Amino acid sequence: MKKNIIYIIFFICGISFAQNPIEMVVDTTNIRIGEQIEYKISVDKQENVVFPKLVLDSLKKVEVVEEFKIDTTETKYIKKYLLTSFDSGRYVIPQQNILINKKKFLTDSLLIDVATVKVDTLKQNLYEIKGIKNQPIIFDDFKSYIWVVLIILALILLYYYFIFRKKKEKIAEENRIPPYELAMQRLGELDGKQLWQQDKIKLYYIELTDIIRTYLERELNIPALESTTDELMETIRDFNKIKTLDLKKETVINLQKLLKEADLVKFAKHKPLSDEITNHRTDTESIINELKPKPREEDEVVE
Repeated sequence: MKKNIIYIIFFICGISFAQNPIEMVVDTTNIRIGEQIEYKISVDKQENVVFPKLVLDSLKKVEVVEEFKIDTTETKYIKKYLLTSFDSGRYVIPQQNILINKKKFLTDSLLIDVATVKVDTLKQNLYEIKGIKNQPIIFDDFKSYIWVVLIILALILLYYYFIFRKKKEKIAEENRIPPYELAMQRLGELDGKQLWQQDKIKLYYIELTDIIRTYLERELNIPALESTTDELMETIRDFNKIKTLDLKKETVINLQKLLKEADLVKFAKHKPLSDEITNHRTDTESIINELKPKPREEDEVVE
């Protein structure tokens, strides 16, 4: 009778143990500050198993270093965690809830002892804190800056490429237009801008003198754009004598006066009156008309 009772007790205990499908295992419960513990939960392979979000000690002295993915064997699901602590003491990891087919199962609680690292100051000499060592400079330290500089240079080159290309196309297009027609066209465009009416007098005279200098350079084949006013006027007088431009003395005087006034506006901040500006515009057109090539007799006959 006693033997039967003992067998029954062992049988019930065996059933109770068999009914617990989870197991918690650690590789150690005693560590020093900063060392790690492998905390492992094993569950018999079943459907609808949900592992917990690990609940640590109430003092929050134990930390999760890494949480691994679930490993699967033929019979079990295994979930591993790496734990550590940086404060000495004794800490309790409470029971963890695991859901299996929506039923709760609890792991055992765990007691962890964290010890400090002893330093023997009698045998171990203490040294001053070493200074920060300078690391050697390598290419990777400046790689990002180099890329930024290269991108900026590429953008600048593209910008100037299109600017110069546009300017060359404009110059080529202007060269196809006869000098007199181009000068008249530019004068009309200058009138349309109304620069001096907007108090942009310096810009107005820059464009006005550029129009007449460009016309002189193309019509007479002289370096009018690069010459100073005195050099240009001296060249005009020489051309008037040698090549018989047949310019009136009044035209030469008006041209010199116009260029001198423009120099004062551009370089000496002189501000002429509105009547003077209008007269300079009229003189410019008159000078261009005076220098306009006269049609030959053959051309008149053809007309």
